[in-house]
Order: sequence, then structure tokens, then C-alpha cells
Amino acid sequence: MPHCRNCEGFVTENYVRVFAPQDMSTVRVCPNCEDKLRDGAEVREARSTRQN
Repeated sequence: MPHCRNCEGFVTENYVRVFAPQDMSTVRVCPNCEDKLRDGAEVREARSTRQN
């Protein structure tokens, strides 16, 4: 089962297919992560809290 490497939260296989770097079976950060976010090909600390 795919999971987020940052928070260990569940992510779907489709989410991994779209957002994981090539040849990775999981993502480095997911929409549930409040402290990190994707920035292009990198992951960085969030500058502010997310407004969900």
C-alpha cells in the first residue's frame, strides 16, 4: 500500500503515479503534510500553514 514518506499517511496509487519521482513507489510529501510541500522537483518546508 502506498504511503507518504513524510507523515506515513495513505496515498492512492494514482497519486503516487502522478506525483512521485520516477522509479519511486511512494511520495515524499502528500496533501496532508502541514510542514512540507512540493516545490517543482524538490520538497521544502512550508512557509505558512495550509488553508484547507
